[in-house]
Amino acid sequence: MDTARGIDDRIEHGADYADDSAVSDTPVEVGTDERRMHVRAYNYWVSLLKGRPYPSIEDLEPANIADFGPNSVLLDFTAGIEDPEIRFLGMSLRAECEVDGGITRVAEVPARSLLSRLTDHYLQIIANRAPIGFEAEFVGQRGYNTLYRGILMPFSSDGESIDFIYGVINWKEAVDEETQTKLNAELAESQRSAPTPPSNAPVWADGPGAETRSDDEFDAYTGLADRLMLARETAAAVRAADTRSRAALYRALGRAYDFAISTESNAEDYAELLEDAGLKAQARAPMTPIVKLVFGSDYDKARITEFAAALANAKRNDIAEGGFTTFIEQAEGGLKGLVKAEREARRGKPKPAPMPFEAVASKMRNRPALAQIPMGAGDEEFVVLLARKAGAGTLDVVARVEGDKRFTEQAVRRAAK
Repeated sequence: MDTARGIDDRIEHGADYADDSAVSDTPVEVGTDERRMHVRAYNYWVSLLKGRPYPSIEDLEPANIADFGPNSVLLDFTAGIEDPEIRFLGMSLRAECEVDGGITRVAEVPARSLLSRLTDHYLQIIANRAPIGFEAEFVGQRGYNTLYRGILMPFSSDGESIDFIYGVINWKEAVDEETQTKLNAELAESQRSAPTPPSNAPVWADGPGAETRSDDEFDAYTGLADRLMLARETAAAVRAADTRSRAALYRALGRAYDFAISTESNAEDYAELLEDAGLKAQARAPMTPIVKLVFGSDYDKARITEFAAALANAKRNDIAEGGFTTFIEQAEGGLKGLVKAEREARRGKPKPAPMPFEAVASKMRNRPALAQIPMGAGDEEFVVLLARKAGAGTLDVVARVEGDKRFTEQAVRRAAK
């Protein structure tokens, strides 16, 4: 069945998928463009939040979204959740599903169509009150094996209830096993007969040299956007006013920390994600853009600062991937405790209070004299003299510095060290 990733990763589906033999549990290899559409759609949803739990439906105009509008559908629940109205259906999705303008409700969606992959998940949004991302492969209505990746995002007409859901999906069709075997054989033969490339030739993730990458390298190349998506889905629950809890917050921060760790081995992909979101890396506060990517740049600035400090403290303590939730739960004071610890660590050890001047003066009174000079001593106990090097190990005193008590005390303190 398709893999849906929501708040708890243990979603109770609104429909029974146990008998859906057309959907496979096989891991899905979806190309970079499909993954980026997934992320761009979520970035768009976050940009419409403007500090609210859910974006306003008034701000959504799917027909004017050139990027993923043709691959999207808008469901209207204002008349009830049993059979939502289809308010918008993108041209690409309409053509793929071979439906005409007569389809107006979810009940009319053809079974085994790509559109049904989106509409089958809508009750999860109602239950979890946060965006849901999912991916799978299935045999479509034309008999082709289709790999797809989708996201459903909640919208509201009153700022509190979810009465609209906007879905975006991208897909690609896979060839049958016989054709794939033939293609693999032809590719292997062409590689055997091709000249050996230079050792410094680039290896593209989806090009002829892709098989020279290890599985771990390929997962790392394509997995960063997925990690961000997973962290964002959990963070969306924290942003919703009625779902804020310490457990949900710690889970969201844990996934944000795991994403931060994964950026270290995916620097180029991370730079592209920052550019897509209009953010820049910060050398002095490296966790701040991480928090903004996950929770949204419009999130409360004080909370962004706190979250970034907590993640930075975990990194300072070399917490491994997957260990942040345990780390923060065991920390004294929880989130506030980590923020305090990080701020103290940044300030370093506090400087000791300066020794009282009388104690410094007493120390200097007992120090043996280096020389005695026949000149007027004046009324002050300590006097600053200016000397120049005279050669042969001697100094010539050329002036007496007077009239600056603070400067004299500073000189005495420095001499006493």
